[in-house]
Amino acid sequence: MTQLVDQHCVINGNRIAQGVHGEGEPVVLIHGTPSSSWIWRNILPSLVEAGHKVHVFDLLGYGLSERPRDPNIDTSVTGQVPILEGLLDIWGLDGLHVIAHDIGGGIAQRFGIQSPERVRTLTMIDVVSYDSWPSKRTHEQMQAGLEKLIKAPDAEHREHFREWLYSTVLNKKRLAETSMETYLDFICGPVGQGSFFQHQVMHYDPKHTDEVAPRYAELGERPVQLIWGADDAWQVVAWAHKLNNAIPGSELHVLENCGHFSMEDQPEKISALLVDFLERNS
Repeated sequence: MTQLVDQHCVINGNRIAQGVHGEGEPVVLIHGTPSSSWIWRNILPSLVEAGHKVHVFDLLGYGLSERPRDPNIDTSVTGQVPILEGLLDIWGLDGLHVIAHDIGGGIAQRFGIQSPERVRTLTMIDVVSYDSWPSKRTHEQMQAGLEKLIKAPDAEHREHFREWLYSTVLNKKRLAETSMETYLDFICGPVGQGSFFQHQVMHYDPKHTDEVAPRYAELGERPVQLIWGADDAWQVVAWAHKLNNAIPGSELHVLENCGHFSMEDQPEKISALLVDFLERNS
């Protein structure tokens, strides 16, 4: 299957890879780290078939979007919000359904609180919140200093993060046979390895969610759905319950045999939950 993003547009001077699929009520998909829009490949067709116009993009510094050389260009959760707003202007969207994963949830939380009138519904899948991130392992590596990882030979870097990505799923064989190499290609090689640390790891900072956490209740002004892998090793399910309790009226679905990359482990179940939720709240 080809990439879901087949066009580029310029937002605030940076090239963003994006794509639009189908017709109907607008849905925007926001991926997380260390992935790209590729993670939605098994979800998007069900949304299109259900009658939605699905908008997808790669975050700035990720996937097929520009990897800015200037270290002053902000690719953090907070810095990605204006990118999203710029895309919505280009797409001509005002009211939309937002579906977000991982740090994409942090972006969606900030956007939903800043611009509540633009969000029809919000679905968050295994997302960051409060001070739930980075994961314990990544935090320990950051505390120890990233210099060794940044300068590691390509083959060593690739194998290190292959093992790291395996921790996102239960069905490791399926990941290996379908998408592991695609995920690795984006964060390895002459451009990918340096970009991964500059544009992603360096911005793993819970301040971006902690700042808005006291206002999570405001997200309940529209329908909110939370979907979580019961076996998520990066964002353990306790965070799902905490977020569910903080957002009045929010739904929580915990999926068995499902890790942090839920869309890899349980794409059929997630697709069904999304289609049902959007149908009930359109």
